[in-house]
Amino acid sequence: MEIEEAYLSLAAWCRAKHYAGYDPFDGLNSRIFQATPLRRTRAARLIWTQVFKRSPINLRPLARVSVGKNAKGIALFALAALSRFRRLRTEEANTEARSLLNELLSMRLDGWRGAAWGYNFDWQGRAFFAPRGTPTIVPTAFAARALLEAWEIFGEERYRDAARGACQFILRDLNRSVETEDEICFSYSPLDHTRVFNASLLAAETLACVGRLTNEDELREKGLFAVNYVVRRQRADGSWAYGADDYQSWADNFHTAFVLASLARIIRIGKGKQEELRQAVERGYQFWRRRFFLADGLPKYYHDKPYPADAHSAGAALVTFAEMQELNGRADDFAEQVARWAIVHLRDERGFFWYQRKRFYTVRIPYMRWSQAWMLYGLAKFIEGKSKN
Repeated sequence: MEIEEAYLSLAAWCRAKHYAGYDPFDGLNSRIFQATPLRRTRAARLIWTQVFKRSPINLRPLARVSVGKNAKGIALFALAALSRFRRLRTEEANTEARSLLNELLSMRLDGWRGAAWGYNFDWQGRAFFAPRGTPTIVPTAFAARALLEAWEIFGEERYRDAARGACQFILRDLNRSVETEDEICFSYSPLDHTRVFNASLLAAETLACVGRLTNEDELREKGLFAVNYVVRRQRADGSWAYGADDYQSWADNFHTAFVLASLARIIRIGKGKQEELRQAVERGYQFWRRRFFLADGLPKYYHDKPYPADAHSAGAALVTFAEMQELNGRADDFAEQVARWAIVHLRDERGFFWYQRKRFYTVRIPYMRWSQAWMLYGLAKFIEGKSKN
C-alpha cells in the first residue's frame, strides 16, 4: 500500500504539472546565457551546464530557464501508464496512456530519414555539441519501447509504424562508429562517432524487438551485431564502462542498469547466442547488485562511493529488477528494498522525488525527466510485477 500510494501521489503531481519541468542538463536554455557571446564557446557551455547540474539550489528561475517537456520523459511516463493499464484495464488508465502516446508521437523530429526524438535543450558533452532538437538514440529508443508496448496492447498500426520508423533512423541516420563482420557500434546522434555502450545497446534493443514483431531478419541481425559489440567489451569483473574511450572509463548505476535491462529484453526474443548472453547478464547483474547498492537498498551513483544516492538510479533500478525477474528470482525482493529506501529518503511530502541525497545534505530539486519520470516508470513496473506473483 505504501508503494501504491507513492505511485498515485507522484502520478497526480506530474499530471498537475502537465509533465513539464526542469532537467539537470537544461542550463543552456537560460535566456541570459543565450544573450551572451559565451553561447558560442565550448568551454563556457560545459562550465555553465555543470554549474547548473551540480548546484544544490535551483538556479534556473534566476537564469530565466523555463520549464519544458522532454521527449524521453514523455516516453517514460507513457511506459508507466501502459504498465498501469496492463494491470488495471480501466478506462482512466486507457485514456492516460493514449494521451501520453499521442503527445509522444507529436514530438517526432522532422528532417530525418526515420522517426526520431531528441532533447528540449542544447547539450554540450565532452565529445560533441548537440543543439536543441538534435535527434539522439536514447530518447528515440525509449519512444520506440513505449510504441512497441502500445502496439502489443492496442494493436494500432500507427504505433507499429512509428516504432519501425525508429529503426530507419538507427540504420540510415546514425553513424556506425565501429562496423566489422559481426559487430556494430551505433553513434549517439547523427553528429558524432562516439562509442557509448548503453546507447548503442538501446539501438540494438529497438532493432531486435521491432524485428521480432515485424519478422524482419535484417533488423534482428543488425541488432545482434550491436549486442556483440557491447557484450564483448564487458570487463572481467562483470562491469561495463560508460564507453570505449579513455575519458569514458567510469561505471555508474543507471547506465549499467540500462545495459542489463536491454540485454534482458533481447534475451526474451530468443535469438543469438543465448547462453553467451545469459552468462554476460549474470556476471553484470552480480556486479551491479553487489557493488551499486547498500544493504538497506540505497542506490549508489558509483560503485566505489556511497554517495550520492540518486532518484534516477532508484527508478532505473526498479525497471531493471523487473526486467531481470525471469532471470533472477530474487530481483523483486531487491526492488522492494530500493523502492522503500527511495520513498523514505528521497520523497517529498507533496509526492515528488528529490534529485539526490548527498552525505551531508539533500538536493531537493524536482527534476521531471531525470527523477519523476524514472521513479513513476520504476514504481509502475514494480507494482505490475508484484501483481503477477
